[in-house]
Amino acid sequence: MIRKFAASTFLSLAFCFAPFAWGQSAGEAEPEPEAEAVPGASEFSTARDQVIDELSQLTDLDFGGNSGARFAVFFVLLLATFIIRKIVVGIYTRWFHRAAEKTAWTFDDKLIPAMTGPIGAMTYVIGFFLSISVLSLSPGMDIVILRIFQASTMTVLFWGLLRAVDVMAEVMVDVAKEKDMGVYHFIPLIKKTARIFLIVVAVVLVVQNLGYSVGSLLAGMGIGGLALALAAQESLANFFGSVSIVADRPFKVGDWIQVGSQVDGDVEEIGLRSTKVRTWSKSLMTIPNKVLANEIIENWSRMPKRRVKQYVGVTYSTSPENMEGLVEDIRKLLHEDEGVNQDFILVNFTDFGDSALQILVYYFTSTTAWLAHMDIRQRINLKIMKAVAARGSSIAFPTRTVHIEGGSLPFSAEK
Repeated sequence: MIRKFAASTFLSLAFCFAPFAWGQSAGEAEPEPEAEAVPGASEFSTARDQVIDELSQLTDLDFGGNSGARFAVFFVLLLATFIIRKIVVGIYTRWFHRAAEKTAWTFDDKLIPAMTGPIGAMTYVIGFFLSISVLSLSPGMDIVILRIFQASTMTVLFWGLLRAVDVMAEVMVDVAKEKDMGVYHFIPLIKKTARIFLIVVAVVLVVQNLGYSVGSLLAGMGIGGLALALAAQESLANFFGSVSIVADRPFKVGDWIQVGSQVDGDVEEIGLRSTKVRTWSKSLMTIPNKVLANEIIENWSRMPKRRVKQYVGVTYSTSPENMEGLVEDIRKLLHEDEGVNQDFILVNFTDFGDSALQILVYYFTSTTAWLAHMDIRQRINLKIMKAVAARGSSIAFPTRTVHIEGGSLPFSAEK
């Protein structure tokens, strides 16, 4: 019957406006000579009058306690909802897009298109509720419609919040990568956690608005969460270890770290459960984050300068004068080298060794890069060798002098 009513409505509109195409008004036709009458005009007028009479009778009919006029308003509002949705989305997109172009943020540029879907859906929900509110329904059905409207509204709102979380996470990742912050590895986890939390809250609120009790549901979730926590105890320990790494930031991807006596290499990846380190032998070590959270970590990449501490041993035949001059020569060449940091340089004759006179050479290289550091050390060592030779001395090597009483060997030296 509703389909018949809708069809009759559209036919009546067509018949009412058709006379304008024939040069007539919707009321009474202008008198014309019978010889110039339009062929079929009388049949058309008769059919129109019959349709109008049927519509007049149809509006007096009762459809489940609602007149035909109420259903007409319902269909008109429902049709208007689709039109208004396009208008609202269009105005929202144009107006807010222009406003976002005036700001320096990237968050609003990405948020505006992401919210188009939820805003359009909210327009549909409100339009349908207003359309159906013109109908006279039973008290029980009114309550059902109201609860469905509230549940739909909450669903659309939480959909918008989920879209906002996704956009915020995307912007945070871009900012963290731009500023070289290791925290961007954990942003996807934070996003997933926030999404799960919002979905759980949305489900609870929707179920509650539909008239169901959420007490048993929450109790079941609590027991299930406890069982899950016990089963995932090891994973949770690694997760909190990763949180500790993010909070303290003892290292980042690309740093050279040393942990204990076994881990020594470059950090390649910081994950939720473990951290991967590429050792100098090119093997890949995977260390659980809970281990790293409880260990002493030495980060070599954060050295502002790299230390060099070594001893230069010269022979005992070196005179005191030559030793004093040699110490001054080494100090001078260190001060003149551009690869040596000039904040602290220490060169002193310190010890009488078993087979050499020991000179302590202590300085820092300006660079912490391994290859450049080794090149500087090599250059300094070559200069020290030249300085030792220039003073008439030589680099000592381990020797031992044996004195034998009687001046002769107890066995033949020829063999």
